[in-house]
Amino acid sequence: MNQEPLILSPAFQERIWGGHKLKDLFGYDIPSDQTGEAWIISAHRNGPSQVENGALAGKTLNVVWQEHPELFGKEKANEAFPLLVKLLDANADLSVQVHPNDTYARRVEGEPYGKTECWYVVDCEDNAEIVFGHHAKSESEFREMVEAGEWDDLLRRVKVNKGDFIYVPSGTIHAIGKGIVILETQQSSDITYRVYDYGRTDADGNERELHIDASIAVTHYPHHAEQQEHETVTVEGLTKTKLVQADYFTVYHLEVDGAATAPVKADYILMSVLDGTGTLVVNGQDYTLEKGTNLILPATVASYELKGRMEMIVSHETQ
Repeated sequence: MNQEPLILSPAFQERIWGGHKLKDLFGYDIPSDQTGEAWIISAHRNGPSQVENGALAGKTLNVVWQEHPELFGKEKANEAFPLLVKLLDANADLSVQVHPNDTYARRVEGEPYGKTECWYVVDCEDNAEIVFGHHAKSESEFREMVEAGEWDDLLRRVKVNKGDFIYVPSGTIHAIGKGIVILETQQSSDITYRVYDYGRTDADGNERELHIDASIAVTHYPHHAEQQEHETVTVEGLTKTKLVQADYFTVYHLEVDGAATAPVKADYILMSVLDGTGTLVVNGQDYTLEKGTNLILPATVASYELKGRMEMIVSHETQ
């Protein structure tokens, strides 16, 4: 039985709005200076991560999920791996977009999951902002403002700072603004409906496709932001802040300063190192952690120890 962590290498996605900060900040070997996303813990067919270590080295996470469900506390992998963790470098504004819920995704797109997501701001420029929600009171008012191009009146813009956390349920109009690097924890879905893209064109002069009707169909009216209570606990050398406990995932921010042992209370745990260096100890074996390391602690691991000085984002399915 595999009782070691699954250390993963990212799958990169080039985007019209991408840049080179994933290399600058994390040392990743990115494909170009328009690299927008690193899918750092992913079993999605459009960009699966690959296991780097141990007996499963070379296998992609989607294959491991299917062939070894016991590592995730399952008897059978009846559904797709439910979570996806990304790093995004917004060198330019992302399109204003919205994602469907599970019901719509299954009925209309034939996909297992819609997309609820959340963002931890890893880095950002001064005065950086996101689009988060809209000012329309109804679907008909939203459509009228879209058709009239009244974007300044329609869209809610919010300033963000390094360390901010934003929960983005399906049906929420949103966009990451220029100069922001985020870690995104989301359902494993690649369904995006663009409602506005600033009239941008690609190298061939073509505008990207918009999905106005689908966007209007899945958006919530009026906009409502769910308030999240952040709970912080310090034990030994570990400060743990619960950022969100939602239907699909629970996400924590960890600060390690010294050493701390923790039990594994979920079927499996997703871990990403945002800063610092340290060691993960599992069953007496040391694994080096550094900025940009991403891994899964499988269900076969009962407890683990973290040592060093690190900042991490950790998540799991909500039990």
